[in-house]
Amino acid sequence: MLVVLSVSRAAAAAGFTVAAEGSDAHPGTEAQPFATLERARDAVRELKKSGPLPDGGVTVEVRAGTYQMAQPLELAEADSGTSNAPVVYRARAGEEVRLVGGRVVTGWAPVTDSAVLARLDEAARTNVWQADLKALGVTDLGKMRSDSAWTTSDPGLELFFSDRPMTLARWPNAGTVRVGELKVQDGHAIHGQKGSKVGIFGYEGDRPKRWAGEKDVMLHGYWFWDWADQRYRVDSIDTAQRVITLPAKPKHDFGFRKGQWYYAYNLLCELDQPGEWYLDRESGILYFWPPVADPASGKAVVSVLPGLVKLDKASYVTLRGFTLEGCRGTAVSISGGSDDQMLGCTIRNVGGSGVGVSGTGHRVAGCDIYQTAQGGISLTGGDRKTLTPGGLVAENNHIHHYSRWKPVYRAAIRLDGVGNRASHNLIHDAPHMAIGFSGNDQVIEFNEIHDVVTHSNDAGAMYCGFNWSSRGNVIRYNYLHDITGYEGKGCVGVYLDDQFSSALIFGNIFYRVSSAAFIGGGHDTTIENNIFVECTPAVHIDARGLGWQSDSTNRLMKTVTDMPYGEEPWKSRYPALAKMLVDPDPLAPKGNVIARNIQWKGKWDGIEKKAQPYLVFQYNLLDLDPKFVDEKALDFRLRDDSPAFKVGFQKIPVEKIGLYPAETRASWPVSRTVAAAPNKPRPAAPAK
Repeated sequence: MLVVLSVSRAAAAAGFTVAAEGSDAHPGTEAQPFATLERARDAVRELKKSGPLPDGGVTVEVRAGTYQMAQPLELAEADSGTSNAPVVYRARAGEEVRLVGGRVVTGWAPVTDSAVLARLDEAARTNVWQADLKALGVTDLGKMRSDSAWTTSDPGLELFFSDRPMTLARWPNAGTVRVGELKVQDGHAIHGQKGSKVGIFGYEGDRPKRWAGEKDVMLHGYWFWDWADQRYRVDSIDTAQRVITLPAKPKHDFGFRKGQWYYAYNLLCELDQPGEWYLDRESGILYFWPPVADPASGKAVVSVLPGLVKLDKASYVTLRGFTLEGCRGTAVSISGGSDDQMLGCTIRNVGGSGVGVSGTGHRVAGCDIYQTAQGGISLTGGDRKTLTPGGLVAENNHIHHYSRWKPVYRAAIRLDGVGNRASHNLIHDAPHMAIGFSGNDQVIEFNEIHDVVTHSNDAGAMYCGFNWSSRGNVIRYNYLHDITGYEGKGCVGVYLDDQFSSALIFGNIFYRVSSAAFIGGGHDTTIENNIFVECTPAVHIDARGLGWQSDSTNRLMKTVTDMPYGEEPWKSRYPALAKMLVDPDPLAPKGNVIARNIQWKGKWDGIEKKAQPYLVFQYNLLDLDPKFVDEKALDFRLRDDSPAFKVGFQKIPVEKIGLYPAETRASWPVSRTVAAAPNKPRPAAPAK
């Protein structure tokens, strides 16, 4: 028996195998594989009960196939490995393994119901198909509802076809329409912008007459600010007076302003072009105009599960090489534990974000994340009271075309806590921010970011705000380009908003960023050794604390007093905090240093006069040819005879910026398109 047990453990040390044609009654070998990841997980648990895992750990290898998951894979503390014996779940090298949280839609038939046909656009009647989701076992159809706040929104059930998200039937098919006259004048105003807290407004034209009989007419709009959206279910429409009334119960966070924009959706009568769909939630009938003649010629999937993989207090577990898709929420959640890794995975077509991470030492690397309804990767780790770093890392990931449902404040990468890092990522094509951060000692380096903040204004590609105690953050060696805001109205590259204080912005390249580096009234920030080309302006610094934000002292002081600023290690690390608390003029933008930067073309000075006396401004090279290696080719390296070196400028390691080839990259080479200005095509990246 001991010999048999020894042989069994030795075989298991080589790992277990999962295959689409397998059976959970099998032993999980190459010849007789398991059918599910859950059975493989249980086999690892059984192995651990008989003794420690062997050196090198255990690998669960999954063969090619599409695995329609009945529930998320849950891994707990009992499923952990160790540093010498990790537990690895991986797709077989060179094979596509898809973990799907949705259900394939079959049974498509032409629409024959005369009442439905009458509601459809004439051009759609012979092109729209229907399928019965309830007959397929999909009973949780979600609800159309008004958002409880502007920061909360989720799409619920979605339809994907041939691996792309389809569009819930809407009007207009592209773009938006404007909010008309506000019918309730209640004196509401914010920062001098007049509006109303009541959602009753006029519209132009007669399109809403078509919406009579629709069950849940929804509007999605940027109702007051260009950086805050919210979704509302329409209460009523007066087509004679051309007035829309939104419900009074949901919280109207900022109110409404004439001229802002919105669109209508969830309308069967607006299902009028290929790629649109509508779900009758009472009957369970899904209506779809596929982008091909027959929906059976492609694969249609509706999202069902809330997520796909959940690690709770598990340590030394690796997920590698999978394609994860088709769930309603965040695909992978990692909470607690330490040193888990997610490597070379593709996450797409999910109703939440790609990966949510908390704990210590976890790493997300080499992944492709796109077509998410919300963000990409969030990292929350470390203890702010003790300044203990979390050591969480997002590296070498390609994140793009995200935030398609919740378009604002859903970052490609979010850093919170202490001592986490985002490096060597490529981020592009998003309506709002690329990287958001808060806390202490975060490092953001060697990332390339372009074509973000495409549908927002007064927003930043990198953003943080309103905290005096969030110190020690470093933003270095990043390349930000082609970032100009919605309708070209302008946005920000690195946005330190609302008196956020203390960051190092060093060695970055900004090209065609409408407002590149922005200090919104804060303290103790250094902008040094950066290259600004065609930015308008390159640097913005204001003194809002001495003006419209002069009432913020107590709230900002609380961000300091909530932390042990007078104790170690805070006392030694951030001595300026104690001084701020006794400063007779704490809202003045003191301690900011702007030194050894290159500004070429564009505009340099976006500095408010009130702020100028408080600044240290030295050794900057302004409007003097810096002698780039090849400006036309966007090679912003400096020639040896550049005048910048005479003022102490340090070479930027351009060759290290962005993605790099690695065994753990989900795809290589990586291709993408950079939006070009009219008559001015440009290459995708600077020379390396």
